[in-house]
This record gives sequence, C-alpha cells and structure tokens, in this order.
Amino acid sequence: MSIITMVAIILVTSCQKEDEKTKDLTLTGGEVEGIWERNSTITVNGHLIIPEGKSLTIEDGVKVIINDTTLGIEILVYGNLYSKGTATNPVVFTVADNLKNPKAFPRLWGGILCGPTSKELLIDNTIIEYAGFVTTEESPSVKAGFFKGSAGEGLPAINFKNNVDGKVVIINSTFRYLGEDAMYLEGGDIIVANNTIYTQGETGGDAINLKAGCIADVCFNLVYSPNTNALKLSNSGDRTPQCHVVGYNNTIVNAGWRRPTVKGGSIWLESGVYAELWNNLIVNCRFGIKNNAKDPADERSTYDYTYYYGYTQECVDNFQDGVKDVVRGAHDIAGTQAKDNDPLFENYPLSTDVNNASFNNSWDFHLKPNSPALSGAKTDFSRNFSSKGITINGKTYYSPEPKSYFGALGSK
Repeated sequence: MSIITMVAIILVTSCQKEDEKTKDLTLTGGEVEGIWERNSTITVNGHLIIPEGKSLTIEDGVKVIINDTTLGIEILVYGNLYSKGTATNPVVFTVADNLKNPKAFPRLWGGILCGPTSKELLIDNTIIEYAGFVTTEESPSVKAGFFKGSAGEGLPAINFKNNVDGKVVIINSTFRYLGEDAMYLEGGDIIVANNTIYTQGETGGDAINLKAGCIADVCFNLVYSPNTNALKLSNSGDRTPQCHVVGYNNTIVNAGWRRPTVKGGSIWLESGVYAELWNNLIVNCRFGIKNNAKDPADERSTYDYTYYYGYTQECVDNFQDGVKDVVRGAHDIAGTQAKDNDPLFENYPLSTDVNNASFNNSWDFHLKPNSPALSGAKTDFSRNFSSKGITINGKTYYSPEPKSYFGALGSK
C-alpha cells in the first residue's frame, strides 16, 4: 500500500469519526437557541426559554431527556422551534428512565408552550410523551400568561397561543402517555397530518383541540382512545379569523368512553366553528360526530362520508340520527346492528374493551385488501393548504390529497 493511499484512508476515517461525534448537553435551564445536533442527548434539569426572535432547530435522532419530574419542566417558546426528525431517526421528548412512572398518565413534565410572539412551529417525526403536568403558581407558563395562565391547569403536550399569523405544522409524529390534550392550538395557519395519538387524557382532554383564529387541515391521523374527543373544534376565543377546519381521512377508535359525559365522543363541534368533515373512520366510539345544539357550529359546516362501526349495540345506537347533538351526512356508511360494516383492520381485535387506553404496538389499523372501507369516500373537496401551502423555515408544506378510502391508512 502506498503512503498516499494510507494517508487517504486515515483522512477518510478521521472525517467519519468527526461526523459521528455528537454534542451532548446538560442544561440547568434558561435561554436556548441554535442547533441541537443530530443523535445528541440533551438532558434538561430546568425550564427552558426560546427567546423572541430566536430559533431552536432540533435535528434527527436527538433525545431530549427531562431529568426532573418535580418541577413540571416547561419549554416556553417566544421565538421559533423546529423539531426535524425522520421516520427512521425521530426526535424524542421523554423523561429519564429511572423517573418513568408505570401509570398510563403520569404527568411528568409540562410540554412545549408557544406564546403570542412565536411565529413558527414545526414538529416532524417527533415522539412526545409523559407531558401533562398540572401548573402551580410557580410555573413559568402561569407567570408569563401562557396557555390558560393560571394554576391548577393540566398542560397540553403542545400549545400555540394567540398568534393568528403564526405557522404550525405537526406531521408524522407520535403523542402518548399524556395527562391532557396532545395539542391545543389557538390561532395560525395549521397542518396536522399523519400523526398517531394514544393513551391521552387522564380525566379529560381532547387529542386535537383547535380554537378561534385557526385555519387548519387535519388529516390522516390515527387517534386511539382519547379521553374525550379525537377532534374538538371550536371558534371560542376573542380572535379572528373564524376557526375553519377541514378534517378528513382520520381514523378514530374507542373515543370518549373514559369521560362519560355528553362531550365524550369522537368529533365535537361548537361555538361557531366552520368545519368541513369528510372520510373519517369512526370505530367503537361513544358517540358519532356531535354539533353542540346549545352553542352550534357555523351553519355552513358539513359532515359527510363518515364510516361508522360499532362492535356492540350501544356503540351503534349512539351514532344514529336523533341521538342528542349527533349529526349525520347523507352519504355516511352506518348500520343499525352491532358489527355491521366491519372495516376489516389488518390486526386489531374489535372486541377490545372500549375503556382500554393501552396501545399495543403490534396492532395494525391498515385496511385488509377486501375491506369495504377501501372505496366510496369523497375526494373532490377543497382544502385550506392544497396549493398555497405553509412555509416554515424556508420550506413549504402542503396538506395531503384526500383518498377514496375511509380513515387514515388505507391498505398496505
């Protein structure tokens, strides 16, 4: 081997080792910005703040470990946050292994809370778990007036507050083991797509909760056993524009049973929201889509081409037209007897207890090739972000095209 060849090998090896190095950090709290580099571990021992006008980018494979579960650690975003995982190397927000609690809803840290000056939020291929801490008078979010600005509130995993000019994209991510809502969004241009949400909401809480000021496309999400609703859509809040949500091709299973009130169901509409709902697959939920008669949605709202299934007669009875607040479309697929219209999931026992909140990762909610839910859905409707998209950090995101099957996943 020549000297030149040996030098070349040494240089390549050296470069490879340099590329493989990670910059692990231990943070006691305070302000953060810049880049958390690929595959690094960030240990967090105190509340973090992304200052106004600054940005934090989290690269793929970063593991953010909350290392104190007594403080209710919060990440307050006055600036911008970009969490950029990949399908094979996601970003993970979790707690230290020795602090994990076997309870389904342990509420071990606060969450990611964006204030009115936050302009851009990207959550892509990111796992967020164990959030939902209940605020105290000492919580930074209470002192800053973030979220609801008061003590005694269970925090959502993500809150985007009062910036109707903000940009929010939450895609390809997993939310689990949460004490409250997965996301509580109060304004902005929004895409929520291709997410999986399960084991969410201890005594209340909705998976996806949108308020006044939101213009959103919500689609291709799998939501399993939310405490109350998979989607709560409302125009409540003193903001314009009117909340307008196009919600389509979502799969919702076992919703609402753990909060046996009138609001616990599948999708809940209220307070003048303008909602357009299509192609949603609703399985073993406590109620069908509901429009609050006391404070209803905008009369332009539509809800059609919904595919319903109930393993028990109680499930089936509760999505029938005439049930209090339940609204039905002319093209819904909905039987009148238990087990009518089996969607034929690849691997999910439809007899599973409707109160079950535990998720089995071997389950597969794709549809079998002979599923009746593979055809008949609607595709010729408008979306908010089909052509103009949402540009975040220089990249434009578009809402996915609707599919002719019902639900989020189709066949393999």
